[in-house]
Amino acid sequence: MAKTDEQTGQTGQAGQADGQAGQGARAETTLGYEQARDELVEVVRRLEAGGTSLEESLALWERGEELAKVCRHWLEGARARLDAALAEDEGAEGAEEAESADEG
Repeated sequence: MAKTDEQTGQTGQAGQADGQAGQGARAETTLGYEQARDELVEVVRRLEAGGTSLEESLALWERGEELAKVCRHWLEGARARLDAALAEDEGAEGAEEAESADEG
C-alpha cells in the first residue's frame, strides 16, 4: 500500500521524487535498453531546458542516474554475450585446426 504525502510527512514534489525512486527499482527489471535510453534523453532535455524547481531538478537527476544504470546493465550484458560468442568461435576454430593437424 502506497503512503500518501501526509503519512510520510513529505510535500508534493519530494513525494514525487520518492515515487520515482521506487519506480527506479522496478525500471531495472522492466525497462528495455531503448526505453531507458529514450527516457534518459527526455530527462536530460528537461534538465537542460531549465525552468524546474530545485526539487524537480533533483528528482530528474536521480531518475537520470537510475536510467543510466539500466542502460549500463543492458550494455554490459550485451558485451558479455559478444565476448562469450567470440570465445566460442575461437574455441571451435581451435578444435578444427587440431583435427586438421591430427589428420595430416
